[in-house]
Amino acid sequence: MSDRGGHSDGHARAPGSSQVRRGDVRRGDHELNPELDFYDPSLELRAASVLVPLVERPTGLTILLTQRADHLTSHAGQISFPGGRLEMRDNGPLACALRETEEEIGLPRSQMRPLGQMETYITRTGFEITPFVGALEPPLELNPDPAEVVEIFEVPLSFILNERNCRMECRELQGRNQYFYVYPYGERYIWGATAGMLRNFCELLAPA
Repeated sequence: MSDRGGHSDGHARAPGSSQVRRGDVRRGDHELNPELDFYDPSLELRAASVLVPLVERPTGLTILLTQRADHLTSHAGQISFPGGRLEMRDNGPLACALRETEEEIGLPRSQMRPLGQMETYITRTGFEITPFVGALEPPLELNPDPAEVVEIFEVPLSFILNERNCRMECRELQGRNQYFYVYPYGERYIWGATAGMLRNFCELLAPA
């Protein structure tokens, strides 16, 4: 995913029920685009894991995000959670998320307190992402890998939870409109899979 699309006229509305879906139903880009063929269903999805880090600041919780390097082959230059592909050496998806986070931003695994696992998220580019939520208590001594991460920053959780800060946009893909969520934050443009997972996280925190 690359270029931004045009703005929609209204705020984003989650399709279907507002309650979190579990079981064998997987979340993903396809939810807003049920008529588009994002990937070949005969091909195996590439497993990946990300960490959704909640930083316990005195002024309230924040979510830590990264901006990916421009030269990367997947989602170059985009804002994302720390994480990456599952490797043979990983003892499961959580171990993958912790390893990738340590490699990308220099956060020791011992400093992260895992809180739980979110639903799998499938991307248009063929990744099946398992997100894990974790808590971080400052001070944070981060050391981003410049080969992967351009910048690390935080967004107040209250901003993400405010429905008015999420909207739906679209761009043309193969002659048809593709829809996706966006969280514009100052000069930041949080969109695509990251915005989709943030939207799902809001559903988890919302009253049933």
